[in-house]
Amino acid sequence: MALWDKLPGSGNVEDRRGQAAVVGGGLGVVGIVATLLYSFLSGTPIDIGQILTELQSTQPSQQTISSQDFEGADDYEKFASTVLGSTNDTWRNIFTKSGKTYNEPRLVLFRTATTSGCGVATSDVGPHYCSADATIYLDETFFTELQQRFKAQGGDVAEAYVIAHEVGHHVQNELGIMDQVQQQGNSNSLSIKLELQADCFAGIWANSVSHLGVFQPGEINEAIDAASAVGDDRIQQSVQGQITPETWTHGSSAQRVQWFTTGYESGNPESCNTF
Repeated sequence: MALWDKLPGSGNVEDRRGQAAVVGGGLGVVGIVATLLYSFLSGTPIDIGQILTELQSTQPSQQTISSQDFEGADDYEKFASTVLGSTNDTWRNIFTKSGKTYNEPRLVLFRTATTSGCGVATSDVGPHYCSADATIYLDETFFTELQQRFKAQGGDVAEAYVIAHEVGHHVQNELGIMDQVQQQGNSNSLSIKLELQADCFAGIWANSVSHLGVFQPGEINEAIDAASAVGDDRIQQSVQGQITPETWTHGSSAQRVQWFTTGYESGNPESCNTF
């Protein structure tokens, strides 16, 4: 296990894991996921803009469930806060050197589904960033599926990589990159470039803490393995038994490893120019 206590500070983490969201109205999360899954498996193009519109129009009712399991700050909440706080330090320093101000993101821990600035955040979607409320949404049970279904190595460094990747999307939002991409229209190629750049930004963070002795020998390979596990080719091979590059949205395993490694080895955000 990495030595996270070597990292000072903490990030803004909200724990909603003791709550459950009941979704109603609009296409609904099940319909949205089914539509995306059909497109993913069949290779049939879909209107991503329409799907996002449906997602935003879906309004869940929130039902609170009392759960002693999530009372107080448990180990995972502390871990997520520590990693998020460390990414804040990294990007604040980088922004300051460029004469910019870095606005810190929030991270919400949840189970199953919860409300978000983008409509509904669900476990089916996996860890993701919502630019509308500058918040990362994370159901940590995702990592169990990553290990069991996609044969990822797992480990706390792999989980930190995922958080740092989502923070990478926040950095893109802060820099106006997301707005620029949106103005160019939705396309798989632009989506891939955004994802690979976020991988590179995750590598920048890993580089920034490596000199602190946080990672023990070989542990950075957990992050590299996780990047490989979420490559489009590896996921498609597992889910549908064949690879269809024309439907990719995140990049291949090799590409994701390449860009994370680029950020990790260079420590220079300018090396993350995937566009």
